[in-house]
Amino acid sequence: MKMWSAFLVSMLMMAPIMQANAKNYPCSGKMSGVSHCKNGKFVCNNGKISQSKKVCTG
Repeated sequence: MKMWSAFLVSMLMMAPIMQANAKNYPCSGKMSGVSHCKNGKFVCNNGKISQSKKVCTG
């Protein structure tokens, strides 16, 4: 039981860190992640082009 509690506490402490990383990733949040790359721009799973300044390849 103590191990489970320690795991739960550590996950709760990491949640803000994971959210901060998501804000810096193209197509995060409501955009549902990156689908593919088109002309150096990230195309999100919801079909919209990411506003990210990062350039993708592939």
